[in-house]
Amino acid sequence: MDCMETRTLLGSYLDRELDRKSVIAVGRHLDGCGECKRMFDLHSSITSAIRKRATYHPASASLANRIRAQIAQAAIRPENSRPPRVTRPLWNRWLQLGSAVAAAVIITSIATTQLASNSGNQMIAEQIINGHSRAILTSHQIDVASSDQHTVKPWLSSKLDFSPTVADLTTAGFPLRGGRLDYVDNRPVAVLVYGHRQHVIDLFIWPDDGVTDRSRTRSFSKRGLNVLHWSAAGMTHWAVSDLNSADLETFAERYASSK
Repeated sequence: MDCMETRTLLGSYLDRELDRKSVIAVGRHLDGCGECKRMFDLHSSITSAIRKRATYHPASASLANRIRAQIAQAAIRPENSRPPRVTRPLWNRWLQLGSAVAAAVIITSIATTQLASNSGNQMIAEQIINGHSRAILTSHQIDVASSDQHTVKPWLSSKLDFSPTVADLTTAGFPLRGGRLDYVDNRPVAVLVYGHRQHVIDLFIWPDDGVTDRSRTRSFSKRGLNVLHWSAAGMTHWAVSDLNSADLETFAERYASSK
């Protein structure tokens, strides 16, 4: 699947309207195309902002009744009959088109303003959750499958401009399953994949930019997933899983103390 096809399907991909084959194809393209991945992250963030903050106005009962009446009337109209044609001045059509464009601009402006008002951490958390969910959905959780930290670490280091710490947490109940690459906060990042019983934990790691206050552990909960965020040794860490928050905190503590 090329960039043109992928970008055409991004909206349906976000709304989960594609079949499994298309989901896998789009997901694989996003994994290998940084430009399309950036576009996906932007669309995802804007969509999320609109869903959270936009006001929903349900149709009135009178409008619903009028629509039903028109549908019923159309159903009984003879096939060779046509509804009367109403001619409208050309300027009126342009006015309607202008109004539609203006409405679209207003909606985009509102979404962009609300998106900008979100904290950087909230936006990154959204990207982390999207990356984790996409990996689960497309069954592309691991690029290098190994429980050996001395296999996973060199593979990731060869693909990135930094070397993440890979810890063996098997004795703590969090066995290493492997690692993969992802794209978060406008850069390639490392993802360590750990397990805990039937659960999957993704640990996203990349160099701390030193701009945002990331000195303390922060937690987020969205879409049934728990996210923990902390910074240590010049690296920022984001752990995401459907594990309960207590077990995820235990994982973070074990990882941090393993260094």
